[in-house]
Parts: sequence; C-alpha cells; structure tokens
Amino acid sequence: MKSFTDIFVRRPVLAMVVSFVIVIAGLQAIKTLNVRQYPRSEHASVTVRTVYVGASADLVRGFITSPLERAIAAADGIDYLQSQSQQGLSTITARLRLNYDSNKALSQISAQVESVRNFLPPEAEVPTIKIEQADSQYASAYLSFTSDILQPNQVTDYLVRIVQPRLSAIPGVQAADILGGRTFAMRIWLKPDRMAALNISPAQVRQVLAANNYLAAVGQTKGALVKVNLTANTDLHTAADFKNLVVRQQNGRLIRLSDIADVVLGAEDYDTEVRFSQQRAVFMG
Repeated sequence: MKSFTDIFVRRPVLAMVVSFVIVIAGLQAIKTLNVRQYPRSEHASVTVRTVYVGASADLVRGFITSPLERAIAAADGIDYLQSQSQQGLSTITARLRLNYDSNKALSQISAQVESVRNFLPPEAEVPTIKIEQADSQYASAYLSFTSDILQPNQVTDYLVRIVQPRLSAIPGVQAADILGGRTFAMRIWLKPDRMAALNISPAQVRQVLAANNYLAAVGQTKGALVKVNLTANTDLHTAADFKNLVVRQQNGRLIRLSDIADVVLGAEDYDTEVRFSQQRAVFMG
C-alpha cells in the first residue's frame, strides 16, 4: 500500500516547491498575524506633591494630606491611594485601574485638587501633579554630570537651561528628569544668640522678607501723546541686597539682616547628596 509521502519521494522537485509555498505562506502570515499573547495594557499612577515649609509631619498630615486625599478619592478610575506625610512635604500617589485613560484621570484629579486649594494653609505651596507610567519608574538610561570647577547648583542650573530642553525634544524621549539636582536659592542661616540678644524672633525675619521681597505689577501711565510702561524694583536679587535689608530699628540703630544671619547663595535642599566615583554629581534619567 502506497502512502501519501511516496509521491514526494519519487518527485523531489514537487517536494521542494511545496516546501517553498509553505515557507512563503508562513512569512506572509507573520506580517498579518495579530499578537494576542501580549495584549496592550496601561497601568499608570498620578502623584500629587505639596510643600509646606517648616511644618511637622503631623501638621502636614492634618492640613495637607487628609483634605487632598478626600478630594482625590472622588475622582474616577482610581484603584487605590497611597500617601506619605513627612517634615514639610506631602506626597499622595493615586494608582489607576488597569487600562484606564491616564489623561482623563489626570484632568479629574487636577480639578479635585483645585477645588480644595483654598482650604489649604496659605503658607503651603501650590500642589504639583505628575503622571507616571508603570514602566517609567526607572529610566532607560542615566547620565552623570560632574565638575571640578562648578558647584552642584551651578551644574543643575546649566542642565535645566541647556541640556534638559534638548534631551526632551529628542523623538522617543518621554521625559528627561534631573535627579539629585540642587536649585539656586538664597539661604539665610539665622544666628540664635544674636537674635536673642537683639530680641528678634524668626517670625519677624520672615515678615520683613515677605514685605520687602515680592513682585509688583505697577501698570502704565498715559499722557496726551505718550504712554509709558511702569516698572518697580520691589524684589531683591543678590546676597548683598538681602544682607542690607533692615529688620528693625532699635535705639536709633538699624539692625540689618547681616547682623543676625549669614546670607549665602546656595541650594534649596541639602538633605540628599548624589555621588559618582567619589565625586558629587547630578544625574539625568
């Protein structure tokens, strides 16, 4: 009894032609075959951070985290919430349901946060909202920047102004975040002994700084033929300007900020330090 395979044994050319047809059909099928083993999935989270300088963890929890949590929980698409209250900082992370539209959730959470903004302490900064994909918790690549001449805050300033915009504009780059950076800030290190001797409290210093360092929009003035835009120098720019700031007048003597504090142009945060090969560095990822 002859089998089906005997035909291909007697006719090898036919066997080769059939094999080529099967290979071509397989290659064509690969191009049109739907991939069902790895379906598309989106798992994102929305993080809300609020800075409340000088507040304790309990104060941040009661006046920042709790009101924001109640408001954010009313948004659609949230699977569960995570929150952390620490010294001067509130962090709330909303984990979204699988495949829920992250842009829609971001809009709703932003609206909920804005609805309770007026109920937060006036000293608290405006909450910042950021969306993160589940696969973007760790960067695809990290770049380290070090310098033997520039300070970390100077390196950070260069990265923010020059490097970060160019990297973010590259096609395929979702974000270029700065890690371990130090932003320029005027640091005023108070001297408790000098303040006690002159009977000056930190609240008085803060009040003087708020009253003498702000931005003002004056407007413009018009005449018959001339219109002039008015500007006012109501903010302080250099460390010398801050040092010469008058805190109080006592017994005919002007007490300046330099008498009760050390004023330096430093960084906003000194809590963390990043190093690469034993050198202070700033990373981008």
